[in-house]
Amino acid sequence: MTSPATTSSPATHPDAPSRREFLWRSGGGLGGIALAHLLDSQSSASGSQRGVLSGALHHRPRAKRVIQLFMAGAASHIDLFDHKPALEKHHGQKSDFGEPVEAFQNGLGPWMRSPFSFRPYGECGKMLSHPVRALGRCADDIAFIHSMVGKTGVHSQATLLQATGFQRPGFPGAGAWVSYALGAESENLPSFVVLPDHRGFASNGPKNWDTAFLPARYQGTIIRPGLRNPIADLKADPDSFVTPEGDREGLELLKTLNRKHQQPGDGDSRLEARIRSYELAAQLQLSAPEALDISGEPKHVLKLYGLDAPRSGFPAQINVPEEITYFGRKCLVARRLLERGVRFVQIWSGCDNGFPRRNWDSHEDIARDHGPLAEGMAVGTAGLIADLKQRGLLEDTVILWTTEFGRMPSTQGTRGRDHNPYVFTNWLAGGGIKGGTSYGPSDQWGYKPAERDKPTHVYDVHATILHLLGIDHELLTVRHNGIDRRLTDVHGHVIHDIIA
Repeated sequence: MTSPATTSSPATHPDAPSRREFLWRSGGGLGGIALAHLLDSQSSASGSQRGVLSGALHHRPRAKRVIQLFMAGAASHIDLFDHKPALEKHHGQKSDFGEPVEAFQNGLGPWMRSPFSFRPYGECGKMLSHPVRALGRCADDIAFIHSMVGKTGVHSQATLLQATGFQRPGFPGAGAWVSYALGAESENLPSFVVLPDHRGFASNGPKNWDTAFLPARYQGTIIRPGLRNPIADLKADPDSFVTPEGDREGLELLKTLNRKHQQPGDGDSRLEARIRSYELAAQLQLSAPEALDISGEPKHVLKLYGLDAPRSGFPAQINVPEEITYFGRKCLVARRLLERGVRFVQIWSGCDNGFPRRNWDSHEDIARDHGPLAEGMAVGTAGLIADLKQRGLLEDTVILWTTEFGRMPSTQGTRGRDHNPYVFTNWLAGGGIKGGTSYGPSDQWGYKPAERDKPTHVYDVHATILHLLGIDHELLTVRHNGIDRRLTDVHGHVIHDIIA
């Protein structure tokens, strides 16, 4: 298979004046620049901003945008979404997995029940734990996949697998593939936006949203809501000599020089991406502040996300108010970005390893770490689902909740859990998903899939999301180093059981 064909622009005679030069000579001054920028915008909307499948999707789409919620550190399925009465019954008894188990650390102590209570929610009666109770009002919109399996218990590799479909660096993130295929709906905002944890990056950092061998313009743009400069270098320091006018003039000069340099060697995607990044930066200075400003949101909307009572400070230890504030703000900003044409938004909860814990890697104490993180995530996510739904956006927006692997049903120490790559939970909502369903149960302990010959892989989740976007995952390929690469590698099938 080969990549979808792209349309190349016709060659220009070397002596022929460029469009910018013609406009400059004929219109002159600022009027010429304004007209040139207008034509550039038009060309971006119909050219560089288009995806390779624009106007030629493989089938009728159910959705046109995606939100990925990534819980960094490995969220415990059996303490959030996958209720296990057997663990409650046999709590404290010696664990017996019925087979040799390769633990990541020393995590094969006695069976351990969840420190959180569970109860049913929604018409579907889905059992959810107390910290994620806010998601109870959305239970009938969600399809839970309880048979996810990974390939490794190493955070960095497992995170890459869920983010890119491969365990090693050098492959595009899912958001980059979607942007490459579908392009952007806005000329003033990136097609792929990443909202990292406020404390720092997860394992691998930007490698999780890199473009690798795809054109560089499709990589994720990092935005940190709530900061004075939410996008790096978006605004000059108040004490700097840089002025808005001088900044614009510098960008115009740089753009002119880049275009002049590009003319002899059209087709270099790296230079085109660099030019596009400068143009987008200039546009972001105008559009991003408005998109990221939540101060004008009505109080009832802020309340949905847990943001109706602003807090000025937080305790040093991990705590619920901080998690609600930061995750809720990212969810609200994500909705605002989607409304304005962003194609793929990735929201992260948890940063890389450290002490005290600021991620989901709860080796020491599930209740201490998972409780606040889960409650903050659930409040923001429930608000996002409800907000999208009332605006008519949920029906064509796919939401994916994921993590790199699960956690063991046995104890590590007295209150923690070790890594479990053998089974964990993902869930999806929105854009064509059959809500109120659970697919692929895990076994009675939450150790492995109940049907071991029918596991669910990340390739299946990615194939399903692409399918909902109107894309056949086997046909979206790019030849790289002699291999037709795709998001799903050589695997994957669409999970039709969770599609409405």
